Amino acid sequence: MADREAVIDKVIEIAERVGASEGIEIVDVDLVGGGRNRVLRIFIDRPPAPGQTVDLTAPQGVTLADCEFISQHVGTILDVEDVIPGASYRLEVSSPGVERKLRKPCEFERFVGQKVKVVLREPVENQRHLTGTLKSFAAGVITLEPGPGKSVQFPLEQVEKANLKFEW
Repeated sequence: MADREAVIDKVIEIAERVGASEGIEIVDVDLVGGGRNRVLRIFIDRPPAPGQTVDLTAPQGVTLADCEFISQHVGTILDVEDVIPGASYRLEVSSPGVERKLRKPCEFERFVGQKVKVVLREPVENQRHLTGTLKSFAAGVITLEPGPGKSVQFPLEQVEKANLKFEW
């Protein structure tokens, strides 16, 4: 199989081009398994309008029609261009869920005020795993409030993994 990262990069490029025409954001792409058991997962979202606040308890706007649109259009392009060598894979398209991954700067900006869970590449204040309220994101620096009156700052490049943390 071709380099997995190169395949994922190509899928992202195609999916972003297709999604842009409908206002659909590509949140993440994952390719797992091998042989006849390969699964290509594309996670999509519909960002709020400028000035609109994010409410994690309300539906974020991804519909079944959005998933079908991405599946049909991206799937066709992937097959025509033979992006995934071997021709055998299953395509799944869905919303990222309430505990979605955060990767891009615009995602950190959008979810200021929300609770997040972060894993850092290097410890900050002797901790690599932090959970708290995302207080701000400016000039590539994340400010997290793990507890009342406590604040931790670190650059985006330090983040190994970040997710929204939904309070059940």
